[in-house]
Amino acid sequence: MQPFTHQPNALIWRGGHETVRIEPWGADSLRVRATHAGEIREDLPGALLAPAPVEAEITVGAEIATLRVGRLRADVTADGQISFTDASTGALLLAEQTPRFIRPPARWFKPVSSDLYHISAEFQPAEGERFYGLGQHQHGLLDQKGCVVDLWHRNTEVSIPFLVSSRGYGFLWHNPAVGRVELGRNGTRWVAEASRQMDYWVTAGSYAEIMAHYADAAGHAPVLPAWAAGFWQCKLRYRTQVELLEVAREYHRRGLPLDVIVADFFHWTRMGEWRFDPAAWPDPAAMVAELKALGVKLMVSIWPTVNPAAETYAEMERRGLLVRVERGQPFHMLFADVGASGPVPLRFYDPTHPEARRFIWERVREGYYRHGIKVWWLDACEPEVYPPDHENLRYHLGNGLEVAGLYPLLHQQAFWEGMKTEGETDVVTLCRSAWAGSQRYGAAVWSGDILSTFEALRAQVAAGLNIGLSGIPWWTTDIGGFHGGDPADPAFRELIVRWFQYGVFCPLFRLHGFRLPAQGWDAGGPNEAWSFGDEAYAIIRELLFLRERLKPYIGRQMAAATETGAPPMRPLFFDFPDDPACYEVEDQFMFGPDILVAPVLQQGATGRSVYLPAGAEWTDFWTRQVVPGGRRLEIPVDLTTLPLWVRAGATLPLASDEPHLEMKPLDLPATEPDVPHKEGDPSSI
Repeated sequence: MQPFTHQPNALIWRGGHETVRIEPWGADSLRVRATHAGEIREDLPGALLAPAPVEAEITVGAEIATLRVGRLRADVTADGQISFTDASTGALLLAEQTPRFIRPPARWFKPVSSDLYHISAEFQPAEGERFYGLGQHQHGLLDQKGCVVDLWHRNTEVSIPFLVSSRGYGFLWHNPAVGRVELGRNGTRWVAEASRQMDYWVTAGSYAEIMAHYADAAGHAPVLPAWAAGFWQCKLRYRTQVELLEVAREYHRRGLPLDVIVADFFHWTRMGEWRFDPAAWPDPAAMVAELKALGVKLMVSIWPTVNPAAETYAEMERRGLLVRVERGQPFHMLFADVGASGPVPLRFYDPTHPEARRFIWERVREGYYRHGIKVWWLDACEPEVYPPDHENLRYHLGNGLEVAGLYPLLHQQAFWEGMKTEGETDVVTLCRSAWAGSQRYGAAVWSGDILSTFEALRAQVAAGLNIGLSGIPWWTTDIGGFHGGDPADPAFRELIVRWFQYGVFCPLFRLHGFRLPAQGWDAGGPNEAWSFGDEAYAIIRELLFLRERLKPYIGRQMAAATETGAPPMRPLFFDFPDDPACYEVEDQFMFGPDILVAPVLQQGATGRSVYLPAGAEWTDFWTRQVVPGGRRLEIPVDLTTLPLWVRAGATLPLASDEPHLEMKPLDLPATEPDVPHKEGDPSSI
């Protein structure tokens, strides 16, 4: 019996109770779905959008069938083995493992319950292959070859199952189930613990083309509002309206840039009521109006948790708008809340239910939006369930093992749709988690509750680069780290300066943290630009103005991210793929195509090694000296030093009316004797 069927613009293979469907899904891209349940399901939730029509070339023979779209070709053998080739070069990109003896098949469906299966897909290894993306993780590695990466969300760990391969392809495991990906030397295996069918998407091209194809498939980020590129002030936490306003006024008195200030958690009455506590925040509209006059936006923290004592709880329970449990008490975590004498059992609302998404927006609109608040901090949106027993959670769309990945995506959708309903065009939500497609809902991600250490700072470089290669262009950290850090401690003052230097060149620029000495478990010490001593303040002040000068350039990179999917913050190899040395550099990055950033990441550093990619000359941002690429420089540094290089000849759009910067110029070492320095034209910078 012929295993192949040629349907309109799709190739079907059937064998051994399995059906596989391969079809074009955008330029140079294919979607593969497989099932043991008879027919391919079209109604399962996910991130992929309907593609623009693309015609495929399909050839069916007795032993092999081929489907080609653009430069990507899939070959399927008569026994169902799939491989992918770059049709423009003939290079093999990706191939399923060949089963040997009692080895499981490359596509394995193991029944779990009803029509749910434990599903895995296994692919052959390739010598020298490197893997990037997969969301945000704290292992500190840019290349994740050799890693086992969990595919479920938790604080500081963001699961986006999209990777970019150095072999010239992108791969989306289009499955929101709890699982993992094993990037072993002996093969790559994707695993879903409970799913109805296998679903993945493959694209081919250069790094820029891969990101463009992925943006087309999973959604483009909207244009970042100009104000969002500025400085965001936050701490754990401002307890009252008076305290928050005084901080904003002090920034104004000092003449410091400030675009956003944040009201963190416990400003509310109870979790799940989504409104200000009038005792501490008596006139939100007046607060918003004063901040607006100062040129500052107010962002408020929104948690997806509901206290059983909240006035909304009974209605949400009755209407099925809360996440349920399969067994036991219907609560998901113990945490504090306003007015409670001890820990409170809390439940999460269920954003997989359309009515629940509408419900939370209606409450937020009444509690915040009507006062003029339009910027949202979606905290704890993994969701932060303890214990993390996803099998015991029952969502509107299915069991937690099957759909847990969707939680942040659909939570973000609730706010995107709510704001759009109100006629708003600028939608920014700061989120602690994300999934494939979150970018299309205006989701900015930050790296969660990380430690205030140099080790954590170093790890954020790889974390930020990888989430950018996961389709999320808006990303930031808590400058200084979240846990700990005493503003009076010289060691922390060094860390906060180095973190600010790094933070200037993150897509978003945000100070936050739980500083010592703690003012109770729910509020920390001072965490403003002037809180870390005179020496640190003088440097931080200049960095705030450097960010202001960069705003036009940042705006250009954000517009490019919207249009093309290219992350503003990216590894050196993204722009210099033909320089092998760039693949070895994990502690520098490009900020757009023209600025190379080499943050100082070691405590007590007196020197910094910087690699300048081949294929360009490089102008020192501070001295205007020009150095050929393809070399490594050893640069002496002190606390004021921020090594920055600009691609020679590039014209950076900078704000020219900001105060003069007093950052210390780099003391460049001598170049090789046969390559003299050239003086650059300052107007080109």
